[in-house]
Amino acid sequence: MALQASRESIVLLKNENNTLPLRRDLESIAVIGPNADDLSALLGNYNGTPAEAITPLEGIRRKLSPTTKLYYAQGCEFATGVPPLRPIPSTYLRPREADAGQQGLTAEYFDHPSLEGTPVETRVDPSVNFVWKGRSDDFAARWTGFLVPPVSGRYRLAVNGFTHYSLFLDGEPLVTFRGEHHALTRYKDVTLEGGRFYRLRLDYINDGIDPSAQLLWAPPGINYADQAAEVAKKAETVILCLGLTPNLEGEEMPVRVEGFLGGDRTDIALPRPQEELLRRIYALGKPTVLVLLNGGAIAASWAAENVPAIIEAWYPGQAGGEAIADVLFGEYNPGGRLPVTFYQSVEQLPPFTDYDMAGRTYRYLSERPLYPFGHGLSYTSFAYADLRISPKQMSAEGQARVSLEVKNTGHRIGDEVVQLYVAYPESKVRRPRRDLRGFQRLTLKPGEARTVTFDLPASALTYWDQGQFVIEPGRVQILVGASSEDIRLTGELLLTG
Repeated sequence: MALQASRESIVLLKNENNTLPLRRDLESIAVIGPNADDLSALLGNYNGTPAEAITPLEGIRRKLSPTTKLYYAQGCEFATGVPPLRPIPSTYLRPREADAGQQGLTAEYFDHPSLEGTPVETRVDPSVNFVWKGRSDDFAARWTGFLVPPVSGRYRLAVNGFTHYSLFLDGEPLVTFRGEHHALTRYKDVTLEGGRFYRLRLDYINDGIDPSAQLLWAPPGINYADQAAEVAKKAETVILCLGLTPNLEGEEMPVRVEGFLGGDRTDIALPRPQEELLRRIYALGKPTVLVLLNGGAIAASWAAENVPAIIEAWYPGQAGGEAIADVLFGEYNPGGRLPVTFYQSVEQLPPFTDYDMAGRTYRYLSERPLYPFGHGLSYTSFAYADLRISPKQMSAEGQARVSLEVKNTGHRIGDEVVQLYVAYPESKVRRPRRDLRGFQRLTLKPGEARTVTFDLPASALTYWDQGQFVIEPGRVQILVGASSEDIRLTGELLLTG
């Protein structure tokens, strides 16, 4: 079910010159970007813990032929000042004195939700990177030892976990978190000396379900963009996995960086480091595919103009990487449609404090959007014909039936989402330029045709005025198409009474 939901959600935004689908037996392929191998970009906010999570990198790896060379690079920060966080390797961890000679941290486990008493188990854990899927008992753990940074510089130390944790460095508290809903990451930037032993302690308590604990860092001195360019040069084709992350957009988050404020977004463009990476990799002249993973819409205007193929995958869930790979290599023909408008830039939007609807959503936007509401492409093509409206005239208590024929005119089985819109050219009040009033998703084989029918009651054509719904007599335009801007058939209905 997770795979089906993810597949059906993916939107093919652009596919110039049939760039997609890709061959599975490419000589080499590079998967690049901060969302390529990041689990959090699968899940969004307020999520459960997956039984199995497949990132885009892993999904692509599983699809490639045994002879294809696969390269990977992180590429860049998620946003300016938001570096990628990875589990601290055992190479840089040392257990406490009694366990000298090993790598990792001394772990003490307690069978109750406190760190008091005698631990039921003591061992050395090479790293702290645990997700106890399905576990619901109360317990606690404490990891102690030393952090030995490889070089001097500014490090970001972080913990991701659920339900409660506190991290200490040389006895000083760095981060603490008490959770109620789901795992969350807390971090602090610290300046460390290379080769010095820093006393480290991580206290963890679980009193929820699906507990997790990860000790993470972002070390200094890594040129992610150079690494990405190096692997891209070796590859026949490049797949860039960019977008947002639930660590940037969400509810009441401690994020204050360029483009983001407290979980809100102050810009809708791609974060600047990702935009710079995109342009640098594209300039290498390799066939490039962009995969976006995000919750809110992104104004990827430069990509829309230059990159030949773009997929919108959202936060696609635990099977997201497999679904993305299925679309990239043609094992699944995408049929998802945009449920929101993708704007050209934040400049296209009215001020947030202006509550008038002018210029907002497909219903009131008069300018050309980046991608319109309802947009989505396919690896096949569809033809619309024979629009019928019956009756042509109806009263305030009536109902009309709108029907048409849709045919798969391509060579692959695929989904089409037929959308019914209405407009009010003679209205005496301001009405939406068009209103979605029905949609149907249907799967058609090559050459197959089917009749699609919508029932349109007069009550669906009202507007709210001074405490009551009003039906305004006059002409109503009937618009049927593949998006709010890709209208294929038009007709007219006369509303009376």
